[in-house]
Amino acid sequence: MRRIGVALLTLAVLGSAPAALAQNRGLSVEVNHITRLNLNGAAASVIVGNPTIADVTVVDAHTLYVSGRASGVTEIAVLDGLGRTIYQGQVVVNDASSGQVRVWRGVAVTNMACGTTCSAISSDGTAAPAIPAMPTATAGTP
Repeated sequence: MRRIGVALLTLAVLGSAPAALAQNRGLSVEVNHITRLNLNGAAASVIVGNPTIADVTVVDAHTLYVSGRASGVTEIAVLDGLGRTIYQGQVVVNDASSGQVRVWRGVAVTNMACGTTCSAISSDGTAAPAIPAMPTATAGTP
């Protein structure tokens, strides 16, 4: 009878271990970028506080990708098959500022995304019409 009591106590302690080991760290991701989230346990459910700020793609039971959709702060919770929390954390989504420039031509403003070359982008992150060429002056012409 004593062995059954010890076995039940051991199962109770081990059964609650994943909940006690829940990951509880925050993430930071830029708008239109992703970051990988590795889990210590197998995910069964994923809850996103505000899906207009961040979205989650489940790759497998232990790997999620969090994508930034709009600037802001939200929270993500991941539960295992028994409903225990294996991850809960805040997600901060920031505007991507590196690799971008703003070009002013008089009062007209064009945002540019730059890598090895620069391309005009609209406010929603899609390609925008190209900037029209400035007239060039030729030396020696009136």
